[in-house]
Amino acid sequence: MTRSILIVDDDEVFANTLALSFERKGFKTDVAFKKEQALLAAGQQQFTDITLDLNLGEQSGLQLITQLRSLQPSANILILTGYASIATTVQAIKLGADNYLAKPADSAAVLRALDDDSGSVASNDDEASDFQPMSVSRLEWEHIQRVLNEHEGNVSATARALNMHRRTLQRKLAKRPVGR
Repeated sequence: MTRSILIVDDDEVFANTLALSFERKGFKTDVAFKKEQALLAAGQQQFTDITLDLNLGEQSGLQLITQLRSLQPSANILILTGYASIATTVQAIKLGADNYLAKPADSAAVLRALDDDSGSVASNDDEASDFQPMSVSRLEWEHIQRVLNEHEGNVSATARALNMHRRTLQRKLAKRPVGR
């Protein structure tokens, strides 16, 4: 049986490169850049594997896990993110993801994470030995994303929970921290 993979990522270059790499390995691939495209694809065909970016532009990939799991109960769901944290990892697994992998990741790392049946958090080869703590801005970003997800994407409720002005929160959400 040919494996089929749905790649859900707002970074079109990364998603298309990953899709091409998987096609070369014999996978049938489908790419979605937005939540709506992902749900449409998941409702129309069965996938053996799904990779899901944690941040889909203005949307959170965490909110999409439950919907994808209900449409694709037997698919392996792998969360890919450039903003990895323990809190979002635990939350993603609780919501139904099978594994979690920090970007940058190549197709080989993604395939290893998809094939890992242990349910543990995946890591890149040298990640454990090269561990670096996240920057303060990145930790803040992760905390904001977690609270935003707890409030189902409601920016006003999130701002109140964080004791922050709504416009300040919107500015912080518009900025993505780079690096660790």
